Amino acid sequence: MNPAQIFADHALELSWGDIPGSARLAARTFLHDTLCVGAAGVRAAYADEMLTVAAAWGSGGDSLVLGRPGLRLPRASSAFLNAFQIHAQEFDCVHEAAVLHPMATLLGAVLGEAGGGRQLSGPDILTAIVAGCDVSIGLGLAATTPLKFFRPATSGIFGAIAAVARMRGFTSPQLMDAFGYGLALASGTMQAHQEGKPALPVQIANAARSAIVACDIAQTGVPGAQNSLVGDFGYLTLFEDGFDLAPVLAGLGRVFRISQVSWKPFPTGRAAHGGLAAVDALMSEQGLTSANLQSLTYHAPSLIARLVGRPMIPQMGVAHARLCFPYLAAVLLTRGVVGLESFAPDMLIDPNLQALAAKITVEVDDNPDPAAFVPAAAQAYLNDGRQISTQVTAQLGSPDWPLSVAQHLEKARACLAFAGLAAVHLPLRDLIDRFDTLDDARLAFHLAAGEP
Repeated sequence: MNPAQIFADHALELSWGDIPGSARLAARTFLHDTLCVGAAGVRAAYADEMLTVAAAWGSGGDSLVLGRPGLRLPRASSAFLNAFQIHAQEFDCVHEAAVLHPMATLLGAVLGEAGGGRQLSGPDILTAIVAGCDVSIGLGLAATTPLKFFRPATSGIFGAIAAVARMRGFTSPQLMDAFGYGLALASGTMQAHQEGKPALPVQIANAARSAIVACDIAQTGVPGAQNSLVGDFGYLTLFEDGFDLAPVLAGLGRVFRISQVSWKPFPTGRAAHGGLAAVDALMSEQGLTSANLQSLTYHAPSLIARLVGRPMIPQMGVAHARLCFPYLAAVLLTRGVVGLESFAPDMLIDPNLQALAAKITVEVDDNPDPAAFVPAAAQAYLNDGRQISTQVTAQLGSPDWPLSVAQHLEKARACLAFAGLAAVHLPLRDLIDRFDTLDDARLAFHLAAGEP
């Protein structure tokens, strides 16, 4: 059977009652995390420039934008700006094995679609999120070779389309057509990542916007390509060098991918998280300081070096800094924390941070898995001749090492405070706790926009 049809049927037929408690909790948790991260994104680099871009496409819509009280945009424009803000500070959740940020594209599109005037309940929204994650994460997991395209955008568009299609009450043929237009509109490469440019959140934003557009086209009855995933020129055929969908399709309805998603405790590339946790452990347990460090090497799988092994450079931009482990570790060593405030212009050119970062490197180990984040190890030599080290077997924030409820809530609070919405924290937490009882899910979205 056509894999696109299998995904479409799963996405449309899934009901709230089919979803186990662990996946329901994960859906609520990462909805909350993503709303707060997206609100904080109002202060991200280039967020106001993206507002200018989106506003130029036209006005008159009724879709809100996180962290921007009173602003209304057309659905596709809202999806674009919300998705940009969610990913712009590298703080949104991630599925490690799929190398994918599933919620940025998906929730950007969901927030845009939620302005369409039709009331949707909490369970409606959560089921759309679970279904969309099954699609986008499933496509990421199907890949058997290293990524060359930016999966949060390229596979993310299909998950976002599935979620929007559910919200609109699409038939299976309509969703198949929408998937076809998702293939037509899918784009996004790793070049911006390699160069440390801010195009990564733009690619996610474009995917969220294009998900709305694909559904708009399909809803008019214009037919789309049907073999959109594995056809001779389908998504997986063109965007991945190797893939195997069979295990993913076999797990639909039994394995709910939202339960495999990880928090990001630091607003950085996920590949830096294991190293930062290792540096923190060396500081707290073995006495490592910025003053006594002679050199530090993080021995990690090839993906880590590829994604965050870059050196700190003069005139470094924020996008480069968030993906630069030497800089991030230097900040942690000197400031004790890596947070939303860690990318101020004066810090990016701080000569003391530059000197410390020059002592920190990432080296590739012999792990053959092209998508592995762990195991890894940090090894430091100190000025007194001592050698200290620590092992990393799981990423902080992963299902194997999850954030506590207190840590999750503190991240949410800090994000809202960064956006100037500290007063929203407690009421939003209350709505999320009972989100699956809400008749109108937009209540929570209005709060995250800063509208009591």
